[in-house]
Amino acid sequence: EGIQGRNMKVYLNDMLYALSYALDCVEAELLGAKSYHSARVAYICVRVGESYGLQPVELLRLAAAAVMHDSALTEYADLCRGKSDGVRPETKDSSPKSLRGHCEMGERNASILPFYEQIKGAVLYHHENADGTGAFGKRADDTPLMAQLIHLGDQLDNRFPLDFVDEEKYAGMTAYLQKESGKLFCPELVQHFQTVFPVPMQDGLEGERAGALLRDALPHLLLEYDAERIRAMAAVFARIIDYKSHFTCMHSLGIAEKSGQLAAFLGMDTEKCTKLYLAGALHDVGKLAIPTEILEKPAKLTTEEFDVMKTHAKISWDILQKLTGLEDVAEWASFHHEKLNGAGYPFGYTAERLSQEDRILACVDIYQALTESRPYKEGFSHKKSIDIMREMVEGGFLDRDLTEAVDECFRVAAS
Repeated sequence: EGIQGRNMKVYLNDMLYALSYALDCVEAELLGAKSYHSARVAYICVRVGESYGLQPVELLRLAAAAVMHDSALTEYADLCRGKSDGVRPETKDSSPKSLRGHCEMGERNASILPFYEQIKGAVLYHHENADGTGAFGKRADDTPLMAQLIHLGDQLDNRFPLDFVDEEKYAGMTAYLQKESGKLFCPELVQHFQTVFPVPMQDGLEGERAGALLRDALPHLLLEYDAERIRAMAAVFARIIDYKSHFTCMHSLGIAEKSGQLAAFLGMDTEKCTKLYLAGALHDVGKLAIPTEILEKPAKLTTEEFDVMKTHAKISWDILQKLTGLEDVAEWASFHHEKLNGAGYPFGYTAERLSQEDRILACVDIYQALTESRPYKEGFSHKKSIDIMREMVEGGFLDRDLTEAVDECFRVAAS
């Protein structure tokens, strides 16, 4: 529903950068990587890519691939639960082949990008070594340049965190690159890196500076996509978010689909339906920064744990408000825990401040949470869920008309 219609213009860069910060939170928890890892890797790729003569649009595509190089970490970690006691296999199995899984999943995520054909293989082969000892056994001559660039940036930032590079660390990097020239990295790539970065970077890539430098180095293109493409990209973002916790592995996608369906049911136009779908897909992006032990706790959270959990809505707001031209989407997504009586969070807004779209996300989020099953509870029936929501209406939490619309819109599908 609502798929056909005029195209939407979005800054894809902003969506990917917002996602990259959230993914870095996951990588920090799972692997101990420092925040803004993806932005630093992308910046290294872009600068060295320039020295190879890549054009601005090619650099933009390269940055997108670099940002998404570890986009499957949440799903891969979820897949491995039960196989390795929640630990990524490559932390136990150090063989190159152990890296294939998240490379393949990451490539699948990257395949939804509209310029995928121009970056094909960049994520899949970002763990290849120049001498053929990598994940898939490809030598440098058979590995796409973009994949080699991502491999270089990823390995350097993991081994020598590039948020601060003094003379001592730079000397260590130089020795490492010389040692691995012809093994991990092709000699030409090493030469290009040393030409682009001939001296220590100091604190040039510290924190948000990496993202700012990356944005400044790339064209900021307003690109036009049809609703189907936007929804396909949104669905991938939802999957990345949901797999942080296997308790809710379809939650964001369910919110996205139901938000779009309810908007269409209410007679909203295609662009509004698509934007609400996108808001639903991104509404829990802040949960990527919440510790897994809290997200995965099968029992009731303590007061302190619940306070930590509630911060995800504000984190979502901090991440999503950076989406140029999608300020409305950022609001709808981030306000899904606000209540009409001011008892919600993160800002405690009341009915006067909350738009119809804000209220749609809040109603759909409650309905989805009530009807979906978790390991510690069976999902409620449609009727029981609506009865609970009507009690929330009487308590001043939810919109009365939209609650009735949720009942009418989803009753047939639930029966």
